[in-house]
Parts: sequence; structure tokens; C-alpha cells
Amino acid sequence: MKIALLGYGRMGKEIEKIALQRGHEIVIKNSGKEVYDITKADVAIDFSIPSSAYNNISNCINNNIPIISGTTGWLDKYNDVVDLCNKKSGAFIYASNFSLGVNVFFELNKQLAKMMSTLEQYNVSIEEIHHTKKLDAPSGTAITLAEGVIENTNQKAWELDEKTSDENIPIKAIRTPDVPGTHTVTYNSEVDTIDIKHTAHNRQGFALGAVIAAEWLKKDKTGVFTMRDVLNLG
Repeated sequence: MKIALLGYGRMGKEIEKIALQRGHEIVIKNSGKEVYDITKADVAIDFSIPSSAYNNISNCINNNIPIISGTTGWLDKYNDVVDLCNKKSGAFIYASNFSLGVNVFFELNKQLAKMMSTLEQYNVSIEEIHHTKKLDAPSGTAITLAEGVIENTNQKAWELDEKTSDENIPIKAIRTPDVPGTHTVTYNSEVDTIDIKHTAHNRQGFALGAVIAAEWLKKDKTGVFTMRDVLNLG
């Protein structure tokens, strides 16, 4: 499989290692400045920056190149990408986190939220910890966790740091050196606390999931998918 890496930072380099180990070829390494011909690739993996992601994704879809994206911070244009993908019969996966373990964690989060939905004595909150070079806050993973709670409880929205309403989920974003990503969902009451937590030890899990998603998407898929489809978690 010939892969285009759109974004060649730390994640791009980690994805390259995993892809080569799995017998794939990297035909494009784009850090955001180089001109490239996307049609050289069989599939593209976008881990760029928020200001570049939409153009990268659109370029791939317009050229009939399946693309997966793990870039966060651009989702105000997500529906535009969905419309374009459907119009062009393209293939696209976005995930806030491609780690296989995190996607299991997402499903666990939803199930716990369902169980906690009638227990009004518990207050839910989310904490995420990442390295200091992460550009967005809260993380896309934390937002996905919050959305999973909102879908299954009476919570209405999430907000960063401060909680201004009982119907909102506060997300605390912490930035500290050399932390790949730690996420904790907490239900707290006067008598006890329930936590579920995912801790990434390195970036290899994210990279492996991204390559597995690319392998899955490359196999004659058409449409907009998620990691739930890739891992058959639905």
C-alpha cells in the first residue's frame, strides 16, 4: 500500500515506522510546505495542523484518494467534508484518537454513562493531560468522551475548566512535558467516586491504529466511517 503522510511531525514519523514494519511504502511526506501529487498514493493519513486539515482532506477526496484524519481543531468544517465525500463517492475516516485501546475506552464511557444517567447524586467531569506541544485544548479525545456522556445522560454540553451549569460537563486540560495522553472520566458524589481512565504510554498505539484504519479504508470502501466501523465495535 502506497501511503501519503500529510503532516510529518512526531506522529507522522511514528506512523511511518509502523507502516514500514507492516510492509507498506511511504510515497509522500508532507510537512505543510512541499508541493505534492496526491495521486501517487493509494491512501492518505492526515496528522497535520488545524489550518491545513480541511484542504488536505478535500484534496484527497477530490482526487479519489481514501483519507483518514487524526487532526483535531478543524471540526467546524466536518459537515462540509461529509457532504463532499458523499458527493464524490469518496472514503473518509476521522477519529479524535486512533488508539485501539482508546476506542474501546470510548465504548466503556458510553456504557458507564447509561448506568449513571439516573443517579443524580453524581457529578461528572473529565480531565485530560497532554504534552506541552499539543496545540488545542481540550483534546479531541476529551471532547469525544464528553459527547459520549451527553448522548447517554441529561448533560447538555461541555465547557473548558469552569462549570457554569449543572447540565454542563467541565473538562480540565493540563499541559506537561512528555505526556502522550491521559484521560479520566470521573463521577463524584458525597459518598464515593467512580473513575475510568486511559493512559497512553507512547505514540505507538495511535500510529498502529491509524495504519490499521488506512488498511481497512483502502479495501474498496465508499462513505464516511469511524473507528467503530474499523474495529467492528457497533
